[in-house]
This record gives sequence, C-alpha cells and structure tokens, in this order.
Amino acid sequence: MKSYLAAAIQMTSVPDLQKNLTQAEELIDLAVRQGAELVGLPENFSFMGEEKDKLTQGEAIAFESAKFLKTMAQRHQITILGGGFPVPVDGTSKVYNTALLINPNGEELARYHKAHLFDVNVPDGNTYQESSTVMAGKALPPVHFSDNLGNLGLSICYDVRFPELYRHLSDKGADVVFVPAAFTAFTGKDHWQVLLQARAIENTYYVIAPAQTGTNYARRQTHGHAMIIDPWGVILADAGDKPGVAIAEIKPTRLEQVRRQMPSLQHRVF
Repeated sequence: MKSYLAAAIQMTSVPDLQKNLTQAEELIDLAVRQGAELVGLPENFSFMGEEKDKLTQGEAIAFESAKFLKTMAQRHQITILGGGFPVPVDGTSKVYNTALLINPNGEELARYHKAHLFDVNVPDGNTYQESSTVMAGKALPPVHFSDNLGNLGLSICYDVRFPELYRHLSDKGADVVFVPAAFTAFTGKDHWQVLLQARAIENTYYVIAPAQTGTNYARRQTHGHAMIIDPWGVILADAGDKPGVAIAEIKPTRLEQVRRQMPSLQHRVF
C-alpha cells in the first residue's frame, strides 16, 4: 500500500439522471485535477427523487450509472465508487440499492447491496420507507484487496448505525472503508460526524464518506459534510454544506502508527 490522495464527492442530486451525471462528472474532474486516485460518489448519486419514479426508471438508471462509472474510471485512470444506485431485482418489483467499485480499466472490483434499509419516522415530520421499493441485501459487504490503495471495504449510509457490519470489515482486513450517504438534514446534524468518527476509531481504519447535501426534491433535505477521517478519528477533510469535494491523503504509515499505539483490535475478548 502506498500513500495517495482520496476524494469524497458531495452532490445535490435531483430527479434527473443526466443532470446528476453531468454534476458528478464535473466534480470527479475537480478531484482528479487535485490529484485524487481513489474517488467516492455518494448514495443516490445518479438519481434522487420519488420512489415511484426511481422504480419506473430503474433499468435506465442502473445501466447508465454503471456505464458512467466505467467511463470515468478509464478516462481518468482512477478507482471509483458509485455509492448507491438502484439495480432492478429479477422477478420482483423492487431494486437493490447498489454500491459499485470500479478499477482504472473499467472493471468491476466489488459490489454491495445495502443491507440496512431506512424505514424511519424522522421527528422533522418526514417519513422514510426505503423497504417499500428496495430489497435488502442478504450478504455482508465485501473487502477488495489492493496492493496500491489498501484493502477497501464497502457500506452504504444507514449501515453506519450498525457497528457489527464495520467490525466485519475490520475482521476482513479493511484499511479504508467507504460510507457513501444521503443522510437526512435532521439526523445528520446530531449523528453523522460522531458515527463516522466512532467507526474509524473503534476499527482503526480510514473512513471515506461521500455525501448528498441541500434540497434534493420536495421536502427531502440532506446534511452534507462529506468527510475523510483518519484511524484516530481526526477529520482530515470536510466538504461543508455545498456541492464539492473533500480530499485527503491516505497514509499506510498513519495506519501502522495508530494500530501500534492503540492495538485495541488485538485485545478483543468477544
């Protein structure tokens, strides 16, 4: 594993596939011009709208999203994560919320179907029922082993509230874990940062958290603050509340230092 720059992209995705892909392309270009070799896009990067519209356009969104990720990876010679987009499930009327990791050759490295679905009545008056259109993934997320970038673990948004999933990624050898999200503005202000820091600290790995921000459609508002956090819990980059990019260096020497100073993973009893 070498030292390199990673980018967590922050978007305001809307119910318009092509508009979102254009926005994503501009932000990827910005990240690459600053030297990023590993780039993460947020959950719902290619479409964020009403559930019925997501289902109606599911086939097109899935095809265009995967095509876009492969094109961007090859064009810029980067490894890229599409942090969550709908992929229709055969034989059902539902989709998987799917994260896809692509290498610089445009080849798929890893795929994860979001396991924990956001079915919550938020105190701001909004109700979310992700399971109405999304089928929960049945498998724990994968870790992709990379000699250059370190071992990369996947997760999506609401997963961050379930620490056992992140301990699984730690057990599998993860050095860097993605948490692409579309966190609500209401919950994000209290929980987003502290949850991300906790996952980094307790597992002593880097966390890359691309995010949605602003008003995406109707009353749907997202928190923003895409971040990169080091294994000690230090926030290395924060994109604030506007579309943009959080960029930071991923250092194997920092991983080694923290794991040597705080060898908590070696002291586990359960």
